[in-house]
Amino acid sequence: MTNIKVGQFPSTRLRRLRMKDFSRRMVSENTLSVNDLIWPIFVCEGNNIADAIKSMPGVFRYSIDNILKELENVVNLKIPAVALFPQIDHALKDENGSQAIDENNLICRTIKAIKQNFPDLGVICDVALDPYTNHGHDGIIIDDIIHNDATLDILEKQALVQAIAGCDIIAPSDMMDGRIGRIRNFLDQHKHEDTLILSYAAKYASKFYGPFRDAISSSGNLKGGSKSSYQMDVANSNEALREVAMDINEGADMVMIKPGMPYLDIIQRIKSEFQIPTFAYQVSGEYSMIKGAVNNGWLDSKVVKESLLSFKRAGADGILTYFAREIAEELQND
Repeated sequence: MTNIKVGQFPSTRLRRLRMKDFSRRMVSENTLSVNDLIWPIFVCEGNNIADAIKSMPGVFRYSIDNILKELENVVNLKIPAVALFPQIDHALKDENGSQAIDENNLICRTIKAIKQNFPDLGVICDVALDPYTNHGHDGIIIDDIIHNDATLDILEKQALVQAIAGCDIIAPSDMMDGRIGRIRNFLDQHKHEDTLILSYAAKYASKFYGPFRDAISSSGNLKGGSKSSYQMDVANSNEALREVAMDINEGADMVMIKPGMPYLDIIQRIKSEFQIPTFAYQVSGEYSMIKGAVNNGWLDSKVVKESLLSFKRAGADGILTYFAREIAEELQND
């Protein structure tokens, strides 16, 4: 602030710019558009299913046929991309998350169905083992430790089956060291050099993920109850810069910060430092807090747009949010 020249009252009145709608719009520093929005979707097996997630009011798990119905609205709203997350049948889960590399698994079938019906809609797929393991962790457990390098052997195969199915953006969220380089090399070796990688580069061991784990049915079987040996310490910010730098060097095209609003400082630092396309995930706990407060009349519904603008102000290029459709509709009517 010391280098900024400011006038003095009464010759300078900052309220002048705020007095009328037209002038407020003229000097607005950040804007939110539908191009900033990515809609996360939970997919489940079955037909004609729209299963309400109790801890996420207004959010559902959809069977593939119902996802296609919902996506008609998404495409009409011009939302550029969706992110897919599966609820895997418990009978298909095992120690190594082997269902993740099955080319006919739930996610791969969903990708193919979406691309067949909406070829121009961007599809983002999570790369991590937690939906597929019977212990709920993102990696393979060997001698009671999440084994980094053994996990990489599966993650690269998981990324490949998704790319073959038609996924546009591979999004590793596992937080294993070296996974971006391994996945990039594996995709390139198999002629998928144009498949994008959106790295969850700074994913914190947060308590804001609870409703998401309910949605994919991984919370009840999380062995040890913590992912702190591989997700980042919530007290750290410099470490996030190291994580992002490593992932860029390994071939990441874009990076993600997760959670969102509690980590606006991280978004700002990463965007300022690296000038790489930077995304934020307004996670399930953030959504449920805001949605619950709005539903109970404790907050005005306009708080949703305010929360998303905070990401843009911090420097985010895009936002994964469960509010994507309702905000897209609001923006369409503005």
